[in-house]
Amino acid sequence: MHVREMAKTHPNSAEYGHALWACIEECFACAQACTACADACLYEDGVDNLRDCIRTNLDCADLCLATGSILTRHVGGDERSRKALIQACASLCRTCGEECRKHAAMHEHCRICAESCAACERACNEALAPAE
Repeated sequence: MHVREMAKTHPNSAEYGHALWACIEECFACAQACTACADACLYEDGVDNLRDCIRTNLDCADLCLATGSILTRHVGGDERSRKALIQACASLCRTCGEECRKHAAMHEHCRICAESCAACERACNEALAPAE
């Protein structure tokens, strides 16, 4: 992926560990999955039953995109702000994944989105873990 290639070129890339770059990658992947899921939900029969899913998908996509973007340019920035952002992203990914799992048996896009949300949540939590 281009994220890691680009990361290696940054003069301060040593400040970021593998877990943070993995978090950035998962944030962008989750933003795409959530956007696609919301769009697919709009075309399903019974779209009224998917209103919460669509809204949560769009919120999660926006936060994941913002998190990935901010973290990408935040090398050497404020640690507290970075942690708060990652915690918020993990929390919303958990919420979105839970909502998508409610519909996963009927809609494959919701199953895939729930998996992407879970992967992003894990990556965020790993990025928050103290370095060993």
